[in-house]
Amino acid sequence: MDKSEWIWINGEFVAWEDAQIHVLSHGLHYGTGVFEGIRCYATDRGPAVFRHREHLRRLEHSAELYYLPLGYGLEEIREATHELIRRNGLESCYIRPLAFRGYGEMGLYAQTAPVEVMVAVWPWGAYLGEEGKRNGVRAKVSSWRRISPAGLIPHAKASGQYLNSILAKTESAKAGYDEAILLDERGTVCEGSGENIFVIRDGEIATPGHAASILDGVSRRSVIQIARDLGYKVVDRDIARAELYLADEVFLCGTAAELVPVREIDDHDLGDPGEITRAIQAMFDDALHGRAQEYAEWLDLVEPARRSSEAAKPSRAAVEAPAGSKVSG
Repeated sequence: MDKSEWIWINGEFVAWEDAQIHVLSHGLHYGTGVFEGIRCYATDRGPAVFRHREHLRRLEHSAELYYLPLGYGLEEIREATHELIRRNGLESCYIRPLAFRGYGEMGLYAQTAPVEVMVAVWPWGAYLGEEGKRNGVRAKVSSWRRISPAGLIPHAKASGQYLNSILAKTESAKAGYDEAILLDERGTVCEGSGENIFVIRDGEIATPGHAASILDGVSRRSVIQIARDLGYKVVDRDIARAELYLADEVFLCGTAAELVPVREIDDHDLGDPGEITRAIQAMFDDALHGRAQEYAEWLDLVEPARRSSEAAKPSRAAVEAPAGSKVSG
C-alpha cells in the first residue's frame, strides 16, 4: 500500500512508521474493533470527504453495539481527519478510522482494556480496478454464508466479523473470479464480500433489505436516492440466487469499490454493463467528485489551513504532544 506521512492516534499526530501497538492488544487477539471506510475526492472546491458525518455516525453506532466507548466526539474525529488530510498534502485519499481494545487486559470480558482510536489516510485507487468499473467484474456465489444475526451483528462494521468476508473473497479469487457474492443463512442473496448488491430486471431495481444480514451501506443509501431521483423504481426485498443469473443487470456498490457493474456470475454471462447501471454510475461518480450540485450536501469540504505554517510538516516536538491530548482541525 502507498504510505502517507502522518497518522492520528489517540489525539496525537505521529509519523506513519511510529503508529504501533502492543502485540498483546486485545483487538489483535479477539477482533474487538470497529472501523469505517471513507473516501476523500478532489473537487473543484478542493478535497472533499464523501458523506463524512454519516460514516462517523455509523462508526459510533458500531462502537456502541460492541461496548467500545470512543472517548472522542464525532466532531473531534472529523476535525482531526481534515487536519490529517492537510498535513499529508492529499487531494484524494482513502480514510480508515478504527477504534479497538488495546493493551491492558486479556480474556473475553476485558472492559478495562483501553479503547484506542486512530485515523489513517493514504492514496488508494479503485478497489476492484478501473477496468472493472468500466467493463464489469466476474463474480462467484460463495460457499460461505454471510454471518447470521443470531451469532453476530451484521449491521456493525466490526473488525473480527470480516473473517467472513475474507473467506468468501479468498475462495472467489483462488477460483479466478474478481469478487464473491454471499447468501444469507436462509439462502437468499445478501451482498458482496465488501459491497452491497443491486439486481435489475424489467426496469425494476431490487436490493436485499436489512433483514438479509446486510451492512447498512452509506454508498447503498446514496445509490438508492440517486436511482429514485433518476426516476427508477427501487425496492428492498428478498432476492433468490437464480435471479442473479436471470437479471438484466447487476451491480455492486461500496466506498472502496464505488459502483461496479457485474458482467458474469457463476459463469452465467450478463453481458456488458447496461443502460440503467451506466446512468446511476455516472450520476454517482458526479456526486463523489462534486459535479452534481443536487448532492453537494453529501460533501464535507476540507478547508485550507488557516495559516501556511499549519499546512507545513509539524516538528517532531509538536507531534509528540502529551498522551491523551485531543486535536481540533
